[in-house]
Amino acid sequence: MKSSSETSDAHTESDDDKGQDTTSPDLEAPPGRGSGNSGGGAAKDDAAEAAADDGGDEGGLATGRPRGRTATRWIGAAVLVAVLAVAGYEGWLLLQHHQKDVAAAQALDAAEKFAITLTTIDPNAIDTNITGVIDGSTGEFKDLYQKSSAQLRQVLIDNEATANGMVLDAAVKSATKDRVEVVLFIDQAVSNAADPAPQLDRSRVVMTMEKVDGRWLASKVDLP
Repeated sequence: MKSSSETSDAHTESDDDKGQDTTSPDLEAPPGRGSGNSGGGAAKDDAAEAAADDGGDEGGLATGRPRGRTATRWIGAAVLVAVLAVAGYEGWLLLQHHQKDVAAAQALDAAEKFAITLTTIDPNAIDTNITGVIDGSTGEFKDLYQKSSAQLRQVLIDNEATANGMVLDAAVKSATKDRVEVVLFIDQAVSNAADPAPQLDRSRVVMTMEKVDGRWLASKVDLP
């Protein structure tokens, strides 16, 4: 039989073994905590890399912005040039149209006055009449009239001719800024020594007016 002292020692050893068993898990805990810290570090690294990637993307976008602005400026400049070109062309067309309208109005007025000068004969001012026709004409018509003016003057004097012209109507047939065709309807009352009663002569005249040194002069007169 075991003595009470041996029994007591056995109980003591058993308790010591139990104490060692209970404390051993506590010794293994630190590695577990260290492992947890390692996992947290990896997560931080991943977050840092993601932030770096985001920063890189933002940097790329930031780098792309000046290019986008430059492209927008080029497009804006191209649109402005196109608008100015169209506006310039339209302005040129308006100017041409305005110049043509002004030329037509001026030439029409000059043609009507010249038609009256051409168809009016005063036996007491024949030289003035002839000079007026020569002064208001140019080109082909002026050359032909000058060549025949001496003979015409003598015929008018010999026959004591008188004539009065009147423009009934006139219109512009075609026009540029330097050349205008005018159609005129003219009545001319003619009398002479042999037939003193005025005879009415109605005619349609196509007159070409050209701008020479700022004046509208008749270069051609046709009776179609």
